[in-house]
Amino acid sequence: MFPNSSNLGRPPFHSKHQQQSNCFSILPVNISPTLLSHQQTVVPPFNFRTAVGNLAASPAVTLQPVTYGNVSPVSTSGALTSFQGRKRQSEQNTSRDVKRQRLDSQNSDTTVLNQAVPLPEERRHSLPVPISIQSPPFHGRGSPSLSRCVPPLRDTLFPDPTETRLPVAKDELSQQILDLFQACRQQASDLNRKELCRTELQREIQLIFPQSRLYLVGSSLNGFGTRSSDGDLCLVVKEEPVNQKTEARRILSLVHKLFSTKLSSYIERPQLIRAKVPIVKFRDKVRQVFCSTHYVEFDLNVNNVVGIRNTFLLRTYAFIENRVRPLVVAVKKWASCHEINDASRGTLSSYSLVLMVLHYLQALPEPILPSLQKNYPECFDPAMQLHLVHQAPCTIPPYISKNGSSLGDLLIGFFKYYATEFDWSHQMISVREAKAIPRPDGIEWRNKFICVEEPFDGTNTARAVHEKQKFDMIRGEFTQAWRLLRDKKDLNCILPLRANEQKR
Repeated sequence: MFPNSSNLGRPPFHSKHQQQSNCFSILPVNISPTLLSHQQTVVPPFNFRTAVGNLAASPAVTLQPVTYGNVSPVSTSGALTSFQGRKRQSEQNTSRDVKRQRLDSQNSDTTVLNQAVPLPEERRHSLPVPISIQSPPFHGRGSPSLSRCVPPLRDTLFPDPTETRLPVAKDELSQQILDLFQACRQQASDLNRKELCRTELQREIQLIFPQSRLYLVGSSLNGFGTRSSDGDLCLVVKEEPVNQKTEARRILSLVHKLFSTKLSSYIERPQLIRAKVPIVKFRDKVRQVFCSTHYVEFDLNVNNVVGIRNTFLLRTYAFIENRVRPLVVAVKKWASCHEINDASRGTLSSYSLVLMVLHYLQALPEPILPSLQKNYPECFDPAMQLHLVHQAPCTIPPYISKNGSSLGDLLIGFFKYYATEFDWSHQMISVREAKAIPRPDGIEWRNKFICVEEPFDGTNTARAVHEKQKFDMIRGEFTQAWRLLRDKKDLNCILPLRANEQKR
């Protein structure tokens, strides 16, 4: 049913895998040289002794201004320039509170930057000139040629789709959801400073692991990010899977040492967390200037490549229908306000909550979302090379649903579905299948209170909910939210504005 996890994220793949992914049988001639560098890179066998030597021999780090093509070098005391050539007003003297209340800011998701590109040897210390990318034409399952719905990476040929992406509110509750989304969603400046940090860190990490690639993943890129979202990074060091209990921890120990010594001038509080999937947590204190007193927090893992694939699957769902993003952000804020959005404390992760919203929209009598993996298998092939993953969603047309429900009705329906309709004891949430399916009888699912299938590797994303007390609390919050919204139709009854402002 699922591909062997050891085959995920291992570029270059054998020719048979490339033949299966006919979505990219021909690469565009004007593709950016940074993307071509993925194909030119052959990942050598990993050697810890060499890596340690590289760390010891690497020179002291001196921060240099980063130049993106013909854009002026970025200074931490000045305003960011748009990477798509559009002028952006300076945010240097703008207070955080004022920016939080800016409801008509441009959509950050359309300015996504080039992702985790391994630089060739001669370019390792300078970024190339950006060239617009035109994805090869692809029309899904006999559908007519429609304008693409997902903002492509580094593509300046298409206008900002912000105004056409948001639905029109026809009732008070729907308007409240839209206002919340506009106030809380990640801004272009938030994404830009995360990308600046990623670029700088990749350059320094490549002094230890020359052929490694650093990817920005998760909510920062999938369309569901907010102003308070952390930056999730995936360091891909080699083709083969990495043992998370041993090898990944040793790799992260070297990264942690790098952050604690040579990069201490702009990396703050690096911590090595020895979890099931170990990470290095840290804060970027240089890019803080673009966000007043707010530091950017990051989690960095090693070779957890399924996160790269699901980032762009979720990104496609985020933009394929204009009601998805506001609904997801409202649910995430509600769950955070009611303290059921923290996997480290036995409740739901943000990723599980997003999958639950997507599943609900797929399970409606008149669906609002399809199964993208079924409709477009070429674009979400788990054997696709990582450097091609980000291009596929740009070719998928918008999904036209006959369901005209308002955002308010959908939010009420979401809570009702999980409070009264979904069978938690016998069913599993599957976005891959676009329906609830019977629970498998495997150790991953046995004695688990909530089962949410990861779309690529088939694991349970809600396995953190392993205490009945926490599960009962989660179900109780769904039931209470449904009854309050059904009776009052006021977002403030489940998500007070004051709490929203504090957690923005």
